[in-house]
Amino acid sequence: MSNYSIKDLEHLSGIKAHTIRIWEQRYNLVEPKRTSTNIRYYDDADLKLILNVALLNNNGTKISKIVKMSEEEIRDQVIALTEGTMAFEDQIHALTVAMIEIDEENFDRILTINQRSIGFDETMLQVIYPFLAKIGLLWQIGSINPAQEHFISNLIRQKLIVAIDKYVYQGGGKKFILFLPEGELHEISLLFASYILKREGHKVIYLGQSTPKKDLLEVYNYHRPQYLITVSTTAPDLESLQEYMDDLGRIFKESKIIISGYQVMRASLEFPKNISKLDHISDIKGFVDSLDNDFTSVKS
Repeated sequence: MSNYSIKDLEHLSGIKAHTIRIWEQRYNLVEPKRTSTNIRYYDDADLKLILNVALLNNNGTKISKIVKMSEEEIRDQVIALTEGTMAFEDQIHALTVAMIEIDEENFDRILTINQRSIGFDETMLQVIYPFLAKIGLLWQIGSINPAQEHFISNLIRQKLIVAIDKYVYQGGGKKFILFLPEGELHEISLLFASYILKREGHKVIYLGQSTPKKDLLEVYNYHRPQYLITVSTTAPDLESLQEYMDDLGRIFKESKIIISGYQVMRASLEFPKNISKLDHISDIKGFVDSLDNDFTSVKS
């Protein structure tokens, strides 16, 4: 079970901390726990309730009516809402509740509804990535436990792999090696890049998580790709990132290197001439569109 501050609740629900405190006092909506040092905190059940209340309240149900509902009534109305509206913020709220409950069926239901309505690409860009960004801060500070993180990451990873497997390379296009730096395990963005590239008919050599430089070099020398793509979310650390990037630029000077990720965005870096950054991995679509591309990928 995770512990949350009132600021965590505000960050995840969009409800101001001041409003949450008013709801506590006026309606006894939630009752914060206290640590041995008298610091207030909230648990998973509190967060789930606040998320559901926020969802109903944002869609026109008054708080005075919500507090009279049973837990089952609130849940039923939330499910009906998420099936009936395609407001992205509502879908993100629902995904967060599914994460808290470790509810694979509900998580899959929400993703399936979105995929049918707006397609896989837009589900990733408009729902999944904002959802990951919203809870990303809580992962970093330890408010969300590792089981919840692994649960979410693995489900999204499975969806991406299924989407990637629909496309079979038919020849032509550009050649890409996709890899993560040694120690980097967050591969959702790299998988999304692989999906976009394969769908557009490019050849992808996917090396995935935590790739040592010597292994990368061996594959590079064999395939000689025009492009390498990598993402730095937690590794290398900021102190080592410039050196790592300089090494990539020097070792693979005959290829263009595309780099993205949280570490890259928050660091002040000097980019070697053969390295470009993407401000967000979603920009991979624009990058791929900019390539000379007069061929088509064929589904298996």
